[in-house]
Amino acid sequence: MSHVLPLSGKTALVTGASRGIGRAVAVALASAGATVYCTSTKAGGCDETLAAIAALPAGSGAGRALVVDVADPASVEAMAKHVLAEAGKVELLVNNAGVTRDGLFLRMSAEDFDAVVGTNLRGVFLVCKAFARTLAKAKDARIVNVGSVVGLTGNAGQANYAASKAGLIGLTKSLAQEFAGRGLTANVVAPGFIATDMTAALSPEIRDGMLKTIPLQRFGAPEDIAKTVLFLCSDGAAYITGQTLVVDGGMTM
Repeated sequence: MSHVLPLSGKTALVTGASRGIGRAVAVALASAGATVYCTSTKAGGCDETLAAIAALPAGSGAGRALVVDVADPASVEAMAKHVLAEAGKVELLVNNAGVTRDGLFLRMSAEDFDAVVGTNLRGVFLVCKAFARTLAKAKDARIVNVGSVVGLTGNAGQANYAASKAGLIGLTKSLAQEFAGRGLTANVVAPGFIATDMTAALSPEIRDGMLKTIPLQRFGAPEDIAKTVLFLCSDGAAYITGQTLVVDGGMTM
């Protein structure tokens, strides 16, 4: 008798799945049996993610690639239309796409503020809006929004990014309240310092300084976040909604 994977038959969509946390999340959901639509901003952006999904053991879920700019309503609408025409439904939505334009507040332009909020917060609104009806029909759907600990603590040089991630928490709680009657849960995963291509470029001094602030004495891996997202998408998290789950090795406690 074959073992049925926990997310078999489910359709998932992960934005910003070309690398880092998004790629790890897409692979984790596929490893649990879901068919995963992976988005990036350019053609071929998710090729490595699809290759990683294809390399999973037989019986795992499949991967599909999509090009979308989550900050552009027309682009999001076209993407949602395509997914729903092909898959018929989406039960798992992970909003991970995000951008940074760091800079000290006194030097930050309105354009830099708007660009970050436009992708990180308004983009999540647009994607949730595009899939809200199909999620509501699913009875046990999940929305997981990838935030950041700076949405809770703030951070010098990241007023725009921190504001977008703090806003994401309010948006998620509102979604959790509005759709609870449909069995839809909505939660935020707030990563701390995660080792990615971007953080690898930091100087040893900066990295050592950051490590001292983390009780577990290591940087997180994208897989640490992916496992948390996978849990929130599972039956084991059916009674968890409107929450912000911090995954930071104890850094902000």
